[in-house]
Amino acid sequence: MGASPIFYLHSMHEGVQVSSKLEQLQALLAPVVEGLGYQCWGIEYVSQGKHSVLRIYIDKEGGILVDDCEAVSRQASAILDVEDPISSEYTLEVSSPGMDRPLFTLEQFASHAGEQVKIKLRSPFEGRRNFQGLLRGVEEQDVVVQVDNQEFLLPIDSIDKANIIPSFD
Repeated sequence: MGASPIFYLHSMHEGVQVSSKLEQLQALLAPVVEGLGYQCWGIEYVSQGKHSVLRIYIDKEGGILVDDCEAVSRQASAILDVEDPISSEYTLEVSSPGMDRPLFTLEQFASHAGEQVKIKLRSPFEGRRNFQGLLRGVEEQDVVVQVDNQEFLLPIDSIDKANIIPSFD
């Protein structure tokens, strides 16, 4: 994999029903991605008025090529056109997770224990929203991160965004 993710962009201009549930998009799109032989690493939907973005992260053994992103984009576009889960104009992006891969699930956090991470919370926890440090693992529904010499147990549901910090050593 390269130093940055590969993106394939496809603009969507058709009106579709609003869906504020990321779970609905995950349930709709993950089978499409997996049916094509890829792992659905995660899905993000950022609604910003007329500039909404639906981002699908895919992965596979050996990495992702732009042709892989294009294939998933075509299939995802077709199912999105039929199912209409989003009512406003949006841009569909299909990407590899890249070296600074986002983390979405407890399983992903657990599999990357020992790596440096950057985590942003939806609301403050112990007086702060941003944590950067060593990912220690998971305990039940909490992500354990060590910042300096202090460990924090961050509830998975409170995490807005989390990414691996690539090491170039």
